Amino acid sequence: MSATVALWHETRKDTYHFLPSEEGLTLEDSARYFKETIRPGADLWVAEEASQILGFLALRGSYIDRMYVRPSAQRNGVGLALLKKAQELSPSGLELHTHQENRKARQFYEKHGFKAVRFGVSPPPESAHDVEYHWRPE
Repeated sequence: MSATVALWHETRKDTYHFLPSEEGLTLEDSARYFKETIRPGADLWVAEEASQILGFLALRGSYIDRMYVRPSAQRNGVGLALLKKAQELSPSGLELHTHQENRKARQFYEKHGFKAVRFGVSPPPESAHDVEYHWRPE
């Protein structure tokens, strides 16, 4: 699991420059949060190539709790493969939240049929503008 945490930490540092709560987070902080909050109760799927983890999906029923792709592996089909896995596991629909400022994620989800259903604010410590997305099969 440490490779998954390292990927998550790296991707967060690359993506969430707009979140003050991400400043100064260490790999140890990420590992503790992953172990205590993300891993319990989530089904975890990883995408790997040549024994290197390229991305992961944490799914809680029909809710995509986390989906991250290593920055160097983005736009190469890794996210789509993880998304298809989520759709396979929850064929009646999926839900997720992402930050409004996370334009790459929003474009990705919208390209693949997700619809924004609510705009709000994420819980502390982030307290950032977020958007809830739903995907329903046609």
